[in-house]
Amino acid sequence: MNSNGIYTGFIKVQMELCKPPQTSNSGKLSPSSNGCMNTLHISSTNTVGEVIEALLKKFLVTESPAKFALYKRCHREDQVYACKLSDREHPLYLRLVAGPRTDTLSFVLREHEIGEWEAFSLPELQNFLRILDKEEDEQLQNLKRRYTAYRHKLEEALREVWKPD
Repeated sequence: MNSNGIYTGFIKVQMELCKPPQTSNSGKLSPSSNGCMNTLHISSTNTVGEVIEALLKKFLVTESPAKFALYKRCHREDQVYACKLSDREHPLYLRLVAGPRTDTLSFVLREHEIGEWEAFSLPELQNFLRILDKEEDEQLQNLKRRYTAYRHKLEEALREVWKPD
C-alpha cells in the first residue's frame, strides 16, 4: 500500500470468448489464448472498464472495449454463480475482500451481451442511417418508374380497346 492509500496487486482473468477478436498484428487473437488465465498487475483505483482495456491492449485487440464485459465467478456450496460487473467496480478490491483463493472468486472476460447495433459509435450509426435513407429513396424512385411505365402501357392498351372504328 502506498502512502496515499492506493494499493497494487495482481488479478487473474480467464478469457472465455465465443469468437477470436480482431487484433492489430495477425488479425485474430490466437485460438490458444481463449480459455487461458491471464495475470494483470493493477491498482485499487482501476475500474472494470480499465481492466478490460488493459486486457485488450495486452493482446493487441483492436475491437471496441464496449463489446466485452468482465464477470465475477463465485463458487458457493458446489454451485457456480457468474455476475457481470459494472464499469465502476474495482476488481482488485473485490479480490482483496474475497481473499486469495481463486475457487472462491475468479474473473472472466466474455463478449458483452449487447444488441447488434449497440457496439457502434453514434457517428457510425448516423452514417448507416444516411446509407439506408439513400437506398430507400433509390428503391422508391425505381418503384415509381416501374409503376408509371406500367400505367402508361395500361392506358395505351385501354385506348386501343376503346378506340372507335
